[in-house]
Amino acid sequence: MSELLHAAGNLRIVLVGTQHPGNIGAAARAMKTMGLRRLVLVAPERFPHADAAAMAAGADDVLAAAELVPTLAEAVADCRLVLGCTARSRRIALDELLPAEAAARALGTAATGTAAALVFGRERTGLDNHELQLCHAAVHIPADPVYSSLNLAAAVQVLCYELRLAMLGLRGASPERLAAPAPDGDVPASHAELEGFFAQLGDTLDAIDFHKGRAPESAMRKLRRIFLRAALDDRDVRLLRGVLADAQRMARLAGGG
Repeated sequence: MSELLHAAGNLRIVLVGTQHPGNIGAAARAMKTMGLRRLVLVAPERFPHADAAAMAAGADDVLAAAELVPTLAEAVADCRLVLGCTARSRRIALDELLPAEAAARALGTAATGTAAALVFGRERTGLDNHELQLCHAAVHIPADPVYSSLNLAAAVQVLCYELRLAMLGLRGASPERLAAPAPDGDVPASHAELEGFFAQLGDTLDAIDFHKGRAPESAMRKLRRIFLRAALDDRDVRLLRGVLADAQRMARLAGGG
């Protein structure tokens, strides 16, 4: 159990485009009560702010240590698992997890010594489709559909509570199973590695005229889902990028011929 509690250092809560600074402070308080400390803020509208400090109510250290970054991609670049919390179905089809499932998966990643992120969007509009594309899966809190509006900090509290239960071994898989590394020792590909691969894949499909005049967005969304489900490790990504590099080289030779 102590190893899983130590794994909390590899877990981060990411707030994207937060509009009300009080929610940032309340989220910091929700995190600290559950033993989490790493808060990352992506382009908040107003921060630092007195309302954030007031709502932190004793979690000033979490607030003071919060990292500010301009984009979600930068916030999760080193993460091996990125879970996006969303209140409704989107055009971006992702595996959908309940909070307990999300917590178990995130802690399982963190227990191997690699970073995992839970991402929360704006109060009014949540995460946009581009931001959800950067996530491996979606997390949905099954609120009453008659009134499903859940405050941002309350949603953070729900997920942090489930993470706490998982860290204490009180929910989901046993601590020993969660903490076990992959049998072959391979390291899951980081978010930055995957995004580099997806960018090269898009360039390669253009080079071989795969889309044939059709809009590439639909095909790329489907291909992203396929490769994200495959849970690629860093060696997989290097191999696939080597294949793409050769395909690009042959496309250049064919074009030159």
